[in-house]
Amino acid sequence: MSRVEPVTRWGKRQWAWSRARAERVLRVLHDDLWTWRADPLPPSVWLRWFPHGVVCLAALGVLLGDAAQLGDNGGIEPGFALLIGAAQAGAMVFALWRPVAAWWLSMAGMLVGAIAVRAEMVPGGYEFTWPWTAAGLIGHLFVMLLLALRVRTRVSVEALLFTALLTYVVQGVVGAPNYLPTGQLAVILFAVVVLLGIALRGRREARNQLAEQTSLTAEERARRTLLEERGRIARELHDVVAHHMSVISIQAQVAPLLVENPPDELKENLAGIRQNALEALTELRRVLGVLRSEHPDAPDAAEVGAGAAPHAPQPTLDRLDALVENTRAAGLTVATGSSGTRRALPPGVELSAYRIVQEALSNVLRHAPGASARVHLTHLPTGLRVEVSNTRPKRAPAPSQGAGHGLLGMRERVAMLDGTLTAHPLPGGGYQVAAFLPADGTDLPDAPFTGSPTDPSTEDDTP
Repeated sequence: MSRVEPVTRWGKRQWAWSRARAERVLRVLHDDLWTWRADPLPPSVWLRWFPHGVVCLAALGVLLGDAAQLGDNGGIEPGFALLIGAAQAGAMVFALWRPVAAWWLSMAGMLVGAIAVRAEMVPGGYEFTWPWTAAGLIGHLFVMLLLALRVRTRVSVEALLFTALLTYVVQGVVGAPNYLPTGQLAVILFAVVVLLGIALRGRREARNQLAEQTSLTAEERARRTLLEERGRIARELHDVVAHHMSVISIQAQVAPLLVENPPDELKENLAGIRQNALEALTELRRVLGVLRSEHPDAPDAAEVGAGAAPHAPQPTLDRLDALVENTRAAGLTVATGSSGTRRALPPGVELSAYRIVQEALSNVLRHAPGASARVHLTHLPTGLRVEVSNTRPKRAPAPSQGAGHGLLGMRERVAMLDGTLTAHPLPGGGYQVAAFLPADGTDLPDAPFTGSPTDPSTEDDTP
């Protein structure tokens, strides 16, 4: 093997690699610049058609100025000059919808105009601004700006490089006998306009992404708050059910001891009842284990103020006085009252009533500083009505960083019991939260239910 053969193979590989790279570059340029795709301006909320009007007005000025300059100073026939001016002005308007195609039209207008003016030049005659006329330069600036505002940065840079290359070829390579050069100034202005368009486009995309991320964050916060409240409600109600199931299990175990010589069938049935109760308790504990937070030993935030232990029994209306006293100690004036004959209520109803009063008083503390609150319980034959109202606040509340889903939790509790809830401002400037919790789910009084219990868009914790 001669020494020349490896060098020859290496040269062929280099040539093949260079050819493939050049074909790839040409293919990318073809896909970016040789296209008819539509890239319209995004809709504007304020004065939507104002940019279009500005571009059309500027295009009219370019049409008149370019036609006059080419016809009067360039020596071109008026009709041909008007056609070239119409091409460059039309490219400005066309760039509002198809910027890449408009760029090609503007470049073609410049090239045709430069060739036509060069044919009319004579040494020692009028020095025409060439190859870019003043009006053509302004028109192409608009086209380059609209192009950079809507297409990718790579396409804008490619269009700028092709414009600079064509300007160099016409002015630097072809040349003309007598003219004032405008190529250097034109390329500098085009570069500035393209950089400005790229910056504005990047800023708009960043704002859109920020708005989208903010919306997703708000939705995720609302979803997380909703899931946390549902989990808390589920844990509380399951605890109540677990208590009753434990009682059933103990009673089924003790019942045979209370009867003298109980029959075997009774023992078998009671053993089956106890076994079913124990299985139900096991399932409930499994569900509770899934629903518990990552730190089950930490006390519930709602009970810290009352000094409750982490595994203290769920509160009932018997602890309402202690809740009111804690709220008064925080600086809120609270008046309490009740009407009707009190009777035994299901544990879920008492727990929900306690939580509604607790959340409503917390909202008054946060959003109505200086106001006084009133808690009234109405015991009805069909259930319990809870009303918490407050007067007008005496000073502006401090900014709150909360998610604002306190009313959402109230509606979740009320909906779970098939009750009703209203929350609205009072004529005097205060706020009222009223809920009806049925004891048996029948004969509900007529009370409007504002909003869906799972619709976060209806939430407003402001009293």
